[in-house]
Amino acid sequence: MDAHSTFFWHPKAGSSAREWEDGAGAGAGRFVVVDGATEAYDSIRWVAQLVTSFVHTGPAVTPEALGDWFTAMQKQWVADAPTVFANVIEEYKFRTDGSFATFLAGELLDLDGPRPRWEAAALGDTVLFHVRDGDLVTHFPYMSVDDFGLSPDGVDTRPAALPQMLRGLTVSRGDLRPGDTLYVATDAFAHWILHQSRTPLWTVLSTMDHPDTFRDLVTDQRRAGRMRNDDVTLLRIRVTAQPPSRLVVCL
Repeated sequence: MDAHSTFFWHPKAGSSAREWEDGAGAGAGRFVVVDGATEAYDSIRWVAQLVTSFVHTGPAVTPEALGDWFTAMQKQWVADAPTVFANVIEEYKFRTDGSFATFLAGELLDLDGPRPRWEAAALGDTVLFHVRDGDLVTHFPYMSVDDFGLSPDGVDTRPAALPQMLRGLTVSRGDLRPGDTLYVATDAFAHWILHQSRTPLWTVLSTMDHPDTFRDLVTDQRRAGRMRNDDVTLLRIRVTAQPPSRLVVCL
């Protein structure tokens, strides 16, 4: 089997593309979606660090390996800090508050073997949806529409937060078949999916073929009051029996 990924994103209304604080990446059977906290210090840098590291050199999806990786990420965050801060307030926020992001990352395993599957770990309210034949198989972490709040778990830059992070970390897995699709969405879009979850929704998301289509969908749902105004990101991973016959690039 083969897997290919596409990601869609749109900043919160009133913000520019440069102010988008989410991040997503996929490659070599690995995938990750991260949602930086707006109120945190330099969350864009923290998100980029987590995404780049996990896709290219990240750990196995186990609590033990992730715990070691979180520690390494916290040390890298400090090592890559600015040598001079813009002002004392910025330096205070760096040293005292640090940065923070919700996190969902995983691997596609044994695609050519007897038990193809996904394995993923999550901290917070970024959610994976596993869809087969137009129906939702499962979503992870399991959340209802009432479980999205203002203080989710997440990956913190402060070493003192590590024990709490490991307590909140959850891991799950699911078997894969050709034709399955995985969607990983940050909180505002995931919350909207859970409100809308039914076959027509999955048809819309599976046939979406251009970033503008996604942006129009998000804009329409925000204006209708059905989606919270927040940065949104959707990673779509399609599992197929054969590699795709062509590459499509949206300009």
